[in-house]
Amino acid sequence: MSHWKIAAAQYEPLQTSLTEHVAHHLQFIRAAAKCQCELLVFPSLSLLGCMDESDELPAPPDESLLQPLAHAAATYRMTIIVGLPVEHNERFVKGMALFSPWMTAPLMFHQSHGACIARQRNTISVVDSQPEGIDIDPAFSLFTTCQCVSEPELLSSTSRLQRFSHQFAIAVLMANARGSSALWDERGRLIVRADSGSLLLTGKRTSQGWQGDIIPLR
Repeated sequence: MSHWKIAAAQYEPLQTSLTEHVAHHLQFIRAAAKCQCELLVFPSLSLLGCMDESDELPAPPDESLLQPLAHAAATYRMTIIVGLPVEHNERFVKGMALFSPWMTAPLMFHQSHGACIARQRNTISVVDSQPEGIDIDPAFSLFTTCQCVSEPELLSSTSRLQRFSHQFAIAVLMANARGSSALWDERGRLIVRADSGSLLLTGKRTSQGWQGDIIPLR
């Protein structure tokens, strides 16, 4: 297979405006573009900042304010997954927006557990149910998940994702705002795991398998 480079953005949750969140995302996108990444995944609620489960979420941002992200996806030919509130059943819930160079507008999804990606088909399937209970098409080569968890939830989450990658023979990329973002290969082997701080975790798939790297952001 041809080389494929992917990345997860990691940073402590910000308490700032949407405009500043978008500008912060663009810093990571430019850094990922320099590494020639085709996919960049941000943590849960990345356009809002990490929130507790009991916190009431605000209304989703106006789509016009997200245009810089859509423009970046087209400019750098990169698929970008960000976290934000979305409306579902007259409530505001956690969701994700997917920006892609082959789409004219972002796709919005509610309460997703992650997304399966088939690079060769330019196909993405969002997983709404618990991923352990789904059937995965062999064409999908990566499962991504956006999180904002700390111990002890982080330990159980990473263990579950590692088992999942081994069970379904699919690579797994996790972007976690609170640290320990990681990439596992199709056998459930850990390729690279971040510590804490503001950084870009990258993975490169070649005919020899996966390689990983950590790139600090200044």
